[in-house]
Amino acid sequence: MTTLMEMAHSGIVTKEIKSVAAKEGVDAGTVRKLLAQGLIVIPRNLKSRSEAIGIGKMMRTKINANVGTSRDNVDIEVEVEKALTAEKYGADTIMDLSTGGDLDLIRRRIMDSVSVPVGSVPIYQAAGESIENMTSDDMFNAVRKHAQDGIDFVTIHAGVTLSSFERLKNSDRILDVVSRGGAFTISWMEHNNMENPFYSEYDYLLEIAREYELTISLGDGMRPGCINDASDRAKFEEFIILGELVKRSRAAGVQTIVEGPGHVPVDEIGLSVTAMKHLTGNAPIYLLGPLVTDIAPGYDHITAAIGGTVAGMHGADFLCMTTPAEHLALPGVEDIKEGTIVTKIAAHAADLTKDGVRERARAHDRKMALSRRDLDWNGQFRNAIDPDKAKEIHARSKNVDTCSMCGELCSIKMMRKVMKK
Repeated sequence: MTTLMEMAHSGIVTKEIKSVAAKEGVDAGTVRKLLAQGLIVIPRNLKSRSEAIGIGKMMRTKINANVGTSRDNVDIEVEVEKALTAEKYGADTIMDLSTGGDLDLIRRRIMDSVSVPVGSVPIYQAAGESIENMTSDDMFNAVRKHAQDGIDFVTIHAGVTLSSFERLKNSDRILDVVSRGGAFTISWMEHNNMENPFYSEYDYLLEIAREYELTISLGDGMRPGCINDASDRAKFEEFIILGELVKRSRAAGVQTIVEGPGHVPVDEIGLSVTAMKHLTGNAPIYLLGPLVTDIAPGYDHITAAIGGTVAGMHGADFLCMTTPAEHLALPGVEDIKEGTIVTKIAAHAADLTKDGVRERARAHDRKMALSRRDLDWNGQFRNAIDPDKAKEIHARSKNVDTCSMCGELCSIKMMRKVMKK
């Protein structure tokens, strides 16, 4: 089978490429070239009904929303509602991270509910009731099962290897591994005294990916879980390994994303993103946060948005939403809404600074500025990331022409008279 990446390399402009080009306001030939080089991905399984979106160079910064059950909380209808809420408020993709209940049913219900691409982490299902006793066949069969169901992209922790684990053991980390998939993999390797199958049999993974046009998201199993652990050797060891795997993926015509940290202080975010881009051949970078402080439980959607903006400014392409429930509980529907909106703001703020995107992003802000100048409230609502909340708050104002902060002392209203606008 010829993959989308291979078709792009052959000069073919597919319907997916045309769709992305139209959405992004970029020439289709440019999208084709970037896809062929592996600088953008269009995650869309051959069996998927999802919309085609572009992630990477010259594309808007995209955001992902995580949903899914835990073993303590299994309510499929709530998870479907979360997915729909995330899509409504601007999520470009949804990831199903379910670990409890009928995982096949939950995954299918989520995929059937939304129009955006859906991702998953197959090792969660492969582990079943016993992480240590799962086999390499269990791991690859789970990937194939998810691909057959139409999942568009999968997180694979192939950079968690015996060598990166050795780096971890020799580190001074406080929180050794906070990635669930990373912890699963390390537990399996330690118990079985074997290399990670997703690394040692990576070519087999590529075969499955080719068969279904499955995009591989190389997971950040060694991401730092606190500020103390940022930018250490274990993390950079994984980056080096992931860079080698990206090269192999591109040679096989398989689209690949690279995931990144984690908890990172503001002054080290640029270093992390720049290093990831350099070591992975400028593959599209997908970040959780990064969270810029550890001391804000209940507000980690904000700490992550701060980090996401800085990361996007330095070249991150894809931000994973964090909710107010991060580190505390399974997020509810309202948490998903808040996390999605705040991450959407971060992504747009980053786009205002990025080459190839800046002009389009600033055009949106200009529309808002003109609406504010004209005291055009409907125009302001139309251009708002969350129109409903803007309308709700403005409804408190008694004067329909201005807001109740200034009322008749509104500087815009006064200057319109002075400037005769």
